[in-house]
Amino acid sequence: MSDIPFTLDQLRILKAIASEGSFKRAADSLYVSQPAVSLQVQNLEKQLNVPLFDRGGRRAKLTEAGYLLLSYGEKIIALCQETCRAIEDLQNLQGGTLIVGASQTTGTYLIPRMIGLFRQKYPDVSVQLQVHSTRRTSWAVANGQVDLAIIGGEVPTELQDTLKIMPYAEDELALILPSFHPLAQVEMIQKDDLYKLNFITLDSQSTIRKVIDKVLTRYEIDPKRLRIEMELNSIEAIKNAVQSGLGAAFVSTTAIEKELEMGVLHRAKIESMIVKRTLSVIINPNRYCSKAAEAFSAEILPEFSTQHEFSPLESLYLEAKTEAPTL
Repeated sequence: MSDIPFTLDQLRILKAIASEGSFKRAADSLYVSQPAVSLQVQNLEKQLNVPLFDRGGRRAKLTEAGYLLLSYGEKIIALCQETCRAIEDLQNLQGGTLIVGASQTTGTYLIPRMIGLFRQKYPDVSVQLQVHSTRRTSWAVANGQVDLAIIGGEVPTELQDTLKIMPYAEDELALILPSFHPLAQVEMIQKDDLYKLNFITLDSQSTIRKVIDKVLTRYEIDPKRLRIEMELNSIEAIKNAVQSGLGAAFVSTTAIEKELEMGVLHRAKIESMIVKRTLSVIINPNRYCSKAAEAFSAEILPEFSTQHEFSPLESLYLEAKTEAPTL
């Protein structure tokens, strides 16, 4: 093929269809008509001479060729976006975009404070926050879709050599009870008291749930013996359920500051036991790093770190920038 047989618009349409699951929803998300989307796909299939979608079912399903094109297309789109951010950098923080990633708890309670402080200093920079699982966030950083991220879980094994992973802060996961619970009147509860409580948790595949189970096991507490009353999909839902008297939960201390001040939740202390996890900052030092990302790492990240040895990432970013392709 002497000429490139697809356009960026066609790749964006392919990605939208794969993400939305139908031509109509993809058209709506791109603010174009469904016939326009269908025509672009037909032209793309004609240019490539392969079918990209299996049109037999109700949901738009990619063929093997479609998956292959999508995997490369996402990389091409990410590189184009990275190029645009690099060009915007020429305005020296008088514009541009900073994209920060996070897992659920840090993205809900910690990073918004950081972004608020950053926006006070650099009001002209557009900031985007993407909150996903640790795995998805790690891949977004690796692919250049996110500048940097703060995560509470383990980076996928296949990315540990690609990403720079730096311990950033200790996040304590406190045991919370309804303020009217009998154990809320006890200064210190015993480990065996945990077996008497009804627990409200995130699902078993969540990062926080895995961390809690691992720490409890370390303290010789069997997580399988805990009575799980219900599983919910958000920290806010868990807090509300505990406040309503439905059970107890382990929740990050950053998520319960207001409730403790108001007295609607009780933070219980467990004898000789503290449940903690380490938050990490991750970047891809082989990707172009914007001035906005450098400023965020140098001026904002150290303000919230509990690691005495944590230093700004500016040197890593500068090193990465010297290795970036000339535009």
